[in-house]
Amino acid sequence: MMRMTPRVMAFAAPVLLFLISCGPPPAPPGPGEARGMIPDLSGYTVMVLPVQQKYGVPEELTVDPELAYALRARGRAVTWVFPPEIDEILQRSPGVRVQTHGLPVQVFKQAEVNRIGDPLFGIMLRLGGLTGADIALIPVELRYGEEGAYILSVALLGVRTGRVSFYGVMEGVEGEADDPAALASLTEVVARTILPLG
Repeated sequence: MMRMTPRVMAFAAPVLLFLISCGPPPAPPGPGEARGMIPDLSGYTVMVLPVQQKYGVPEELTVDPELAYALRARGRAVTWVFPPEIDEILQRSPGVRVQTHGLPVQVFKQAEVNRIGDPLFGIMLRLGGLTGADIALIPVELRYGEEGAYILSVALLGVRTGRVSFYGVMEGVEGEADDPAALASLTEVVARTILPLG
């Protein structure tokens, strides 16, 4: 057994710290989990992007209007900019090439994200400039889970800083995939989570 002399310890400590720091990044939250803190959105302008990725969701179910309804009903002190309004603004600004669908959101599903980088940050910055939004709500992924309930992951971030203040994975009540009530229950959970004070 090797004896840990002061010289060996002085060499081993930095190496150990380096190896620990090179470990894998923290995993993103799973269903029912979240990280970060939700700011009080009262008085702010929040743009809500369309759901970016869908798995196991019937085409006839439209989640974006359901989410808009739930957020608008609960967050009356918030100025909301929903996907139809964003699209209208983009149509009036043909010189600005910005997309709202198919955004590079895979990073949220791979590791814990504290601040977004380009190209997503650049897109949020341009959209924020066009819409006057301070905060962006990105519904990252909607899927119909194995438990028989809809699951939605959402990110809340500052459009000028790219800092992610909240990322959570929320789950609705159990129901059939083609049941609008199952999807509506999820949007209610999202609204209550994002707007805990109403």
